[in-house]
Amino acid sequence: MGAGHTHKPYRHGHSPVHDLPPHCKLAAVFGFVLVVVSTPREAVWAFALYAVLLAAVAALARIPAGFLLRRLLIEIPFVAFAVLMPFVVPGEQVRVLGLSVSVPGLWGAWNVLAKGTLGVAASVILASTTELRSLLLGLQRLKLPPMLVQIASFMIRYGDVITDEMRRMSIARRSRGFEARGIRHWGVLGKSAGALFIRSYERGERVHLAMVSRGYTGTMPVIDEVTASRAQWTCAAALPLTALAVCLLGWTL
Repeated sequence: MGAGHTHKPYRHGHSPVHDLPPHCKLAAVFGFVLVVVSTPREAVWAFALYAVLLAAVAALARIPAGFLLRRLLIEIPFVAFAVLMPFVVPGEQVRVLGLSVSVPGLWGAWNVLAKGTLGVAASVILASTTELRSLLLGLQRLKLPPMLVQIASFMIRYGDVITDEMRRMSIARRSRGFEARGIRHWGVLGKSAGALFIRSYERGERVHLAMVSRGYTGTMPVIDEVTASRAQWTCAAALPLTALAVCLLGWTL
């Protein structure tokens, strides 16, 4: 996988959550999200318990509430979609704060907000306690197709390279007095995008040839063999199994 790659969501620390093997955490988060999605939307109390479970995990990982809340801003587009649902979904109407809204729309908005927020929060906790390189190793350990893991690895690593190339091109344009102020400058920006695509494509070819010349045959060597003990699997399974118990109660009560 090469050298380690840091990413902004990751928060360095030493906690029981940080120390769990990445594939255990990936399996736990996937199981938790699956349980949350399977919970009936009418079981409002169940979603509150899920939030308490995630808060307990965040506290165990020593993730500040402010850090977690700032990362949750990524779901704002989904919030905007959910806010519109009571006004566009047909069905029985009810008045809320002087507005006539749809009852099915309200339930749909609640369903999207509750499940989406819990899913994003679980993903943020995972990203905050697991380095990106470890996540890729975890995916590999969980037997995700190797080609998909390699594609994800290259996308992550060369995303920074392409971003840096864009920054240099922007500096070069500004140093020549160019400043995009309207539609008439779109031609220049389009040519810049084309040049960036060609440079990226050529860089990819050079990297591939370099890898082939060093013995690359379609699979990356596994340098770190990540293993997990039974105790670590049990610890990781505590979150999805507890959530499963809550979900079953939600269907029976």
